[in-house]
Amino acid sequence: MSDGVPAPGVIGIGLAAVLTFALAQGSWQWFATFIGVTLLAVMVAFQRRAQWTPDIRSAYIRGLVAYALVVGLCVAVALAPLLQRQAWLFPMPGTRGTCDLMGRYQALQVKAALGSLAEADGPALAFAQDTQARNAVGECLAATTTLWLPMYGVGVAVLVGALAWFRDRARARRALSVAGDAAGDRDRGTAG
Repeated sequence: MSDGVPAPGVIGIGLAAVLTFALAQGSWQWFATFIGVTLLAVMVAFQRRAQWTPDIRSAYIRGLVAYALVVGLCVAVALAPLLQRQAWLFPMPGTRGTCDLMGRYQALQVKAALGSLAEADGPALAFAQDTQARNAVGECLAATTTLWLPMYGVGVAVLVGALAWFRDRARARRALSVAGDAAGDRDRGTAG
């Protein structure tokens, strides 16, 4: 993206990540991690930003913002299943306990729906209750995770944007320094 024109890949990757969010139903599955990591790899491999400039209205800044946000979105999609399943990574006070209550409620609904048939086959009832409770807990955690994923995505976007800006600025300054040294050497060569 050296000429300041947005790369079509950024738009495609952004749309793919948004579709992943839109089409995700129920519990976040590990395939979302694969999708997020794949999109992130494509983004990092093929995205090129414009030449660094301090101008806030430049093509560089617009491209950097798009780049950082799409990377944040890809990371959020990749982390979603882990955030859903690991309390240490997603420390939301009360969230997991509330979801466990949803699971217990679903298990009671299964027993109530079977009525007097529930006593006929205890192991089958226990299996049905366990399965429905697990699904309810998974969906509750997935819904809560989805609500908080933008916070993780924005955090990653800010971090990536800041790191890329500092790195691009350092590269631009180094290039100017090298160009200045080369011009100085040429001037000394013609003067001598």
